[in-house]
Amino acid sequence: MKQFRTLLGTVGLSLALLGGAAHAADEVKIGFLVKQAEEPWFQDEWKFAEQAAREKGFKLVKIGVPSGDKVLTAIDNLAAQHAQGFIICVPDVKLGPAVVAKAKQSNLKVMTVDDRLVDGSGKPIEAVPHMGISAYKIGEQVGAALAEEAKKRGWNLAEVGAIRIAYDQLPTAKERTDGAIAALTAAGFPKANIINAPQAKTDTENAFNAANIAITQNPKFKHWLAFGLNDEAVLGAVRAAEGQGAKADNMIGVGIGGSQSALNEFAKNEKTGFFGTVLISPKRHGYETTLNMYEWIKNGKAPEKLILTSGKLMTRDNAAAVKKEMGL
Repeated sequence: MKQFRTLLGTVGLSLALLGGAAHAADEVKIGFLVKQAEEPWFQDEWKFAEQAAREKGFKLVKIGVPSGDKVLTAIDNLAAQHAQGFIICVPDVKLGPAVVAKAKQSNLKVMTVDDRLVDGSGKPIEAVPHMGISAYKIGEQVGAALAEEAKKRGWNLAEVGAIRIAYDQLPTAKERTDGAIAALTAAGFPKANIINAPQAKTDTENAFNAANIAITQNPKFKHWLAFGLNDEAVLGAVRAAEGQGAKADNMIGVGIGGSQSALNEFAKNEKTGFFGTVLISPKRHGYETTLNMYEWIKNGKAPEKLILTSGKLMTRDNAAAVKKEMGL
């Protein structure tokens, strides 16, 4: 009898363990991997991804992946945790084939956000669902805003120089500035007045150095426009212009991103040459991608292959309203 009770206890324990394992296997677990975890944009993406996780009851695993080695290690980590899929913004889009192969090996579904994976020939890997920013269209928004504000101020366009803070080795950066140039020239801005100012890195200091050279070499212009990859690029140009005596009335800079640096400009008592920024909402990129992955895992509903989002012009006059509208 004692042996029978022991056998029953063992069977009960085994069933309990099996039940727990089954529950763990049923649990949806999704990774969200980003290249610069310390950046506010990615922090916001994670925040909205966590909102989706709370609403749907799945587990979110957040991992920073600043290098190719970290990416591959993170995918192994997710596989070891029995995750079923992950969203990733890679530190280098050329990691595409390695990421796809590793995900397949680990039986993990994969989606990309912000930066799209490319294959060995540099072409987008279209089989991987992607949510990105329509870089060219956002650039067009920047160019249109610059042209409209210059028109409002009654500037003679022949006397206006436009500084293109360039970082052409990043396709997204080139697409943004190409879009801005297209909108500017469509509005009648002289293409000859657009000055190319390459920056070594995508920060304010390097943008300052690039813009400083451009302004010094073109003393004929009375007014300046500035555009580039992000807010930092434009802030660098604004600071360079200020250093050479340009006042807010002589400078129009429109950035991209809606960063804290941009908000700090708007909060200053006196207006600066930083006129506006095209705010990109991280909500869709964090919340919607994570929900799409959940539906894919839970219900077999694959996401659209390509979703491109746009932004909204934010100035010091409408900053609070635009932030609220964009979920911030």
